[in-house]
Amino acid sequence: MSQSRSHGQQDGAVQTEEMRLSRFLAQAGVASRRHAEEYITAGRVQVNGQVVTAQGTRVNPTRDKISVDGKPLQAATQKVYIMLNKLEAYVCTASDPEGRPTVLTLLPPEVRQLRVYPIGRLDIDTSGLLLLTNDGDFALQLTHPRYETHKIYEALVQGHPSDATLERLRHGVAIREDDGQLYQTSPAEVSVLSVSSTYTRLQLTLHEGRKRQIRRMFNVVGHPVRKLMRIGVGDLTLQGVPPGKWRYLTEVEVQQLVQAPAHK
Repeated sequence: MSQSRSHGQQDGAVQTEEMRLSRFLAQAGVASRRHAEEYITAGRVQVNGQVVTAQGTRVNPTRDKISVDGKPLQAATQKVYIMLNKLEAYVCTASDPEGRPTVLTLLPPEVRQLRVYPIGRLDIDTSGLLLLTNDGDFALQLTHPRYETHKIYEALVQGHPSDATLERLRHGVAIREDDGQLYQTSPAEVSVLSVSSTYTRLQLTLHEGRKRQIRRMFNVVGHPVRKLMRIGVGDLTLQGVPPGKWRYLTEVEVQQLVQAPAHK
């Protein structure tokens, strides 16, 4: 274990290279890089039997023994990338203290054993396209604000938003965060799909993903969301993936997501 950067060493035919502890945890499928740092800060990670809380710590996966909550880890050798059509009432966590079903229960045991986890989250009452992986670098890029991929939703809202209200949404509205601060949402693409006597169905494209953002946006403009579904991420759609089902992403799809241009 070291705080300094290593250039790696050659031992016969085996090359060993040090990396940041958070990166190793992400590659091991524990959590995304961002959440892995929270594990370290919380004192849940041990290296060679010692609790480590310093974010700059570097480890050598072939030499150091690394565990989380006392459970030994090995870097995931098989990287997997999954698209799941999430059902409502499922939570985007590995386990739930309230006993609610998690999205991982929609996957077969052999896939869960690869320690996949959701990239970002969908609320318990939101359905649709959710990506999962055990590749921490891939997850980090897809959730980093600079690279965050656009996401497409269908929302069923109460009432009939006026043209002026739709323009407000397109230009961004102020929503209140959990800490009480106001946040101005980025411009969104909004179009009307259909209208009934009491509801309006809309399609929205967002380039950011704050907690319960769409529901908060429509609460601000006075049209509460009654049903919400994510139907696309980047060029991905749910075509051919029924509710509650999943499939692996193709290599081309993974590369398209990784190569998405950064926002200025």
